[in-house]
Amino acid sequence: MIREPAETQIREDGTVELPMGVLAEAGLTTGSKILVYSDADGRIVLRREADAIEDLLNCRLL
Repeated sequence: MIREPAETQIREDGTVELPMGVLAEAGLTTGSKILVYSDADGRIVLRREADAIEDLLNCRLL
């Protein structure tokens, strides 16, 4: 599957709008709880909160 990149901008208030197609592909819907962190080199990672908690409980690294 070829994924089309989506362009967005950081607004002056720091918010970023993410395209619904990207969210749907990641299994995220309105109201999904996510964790956000920097992975260095200009990358920002969004993770479903439930996945991150499961990894911690199973002693896996984020």
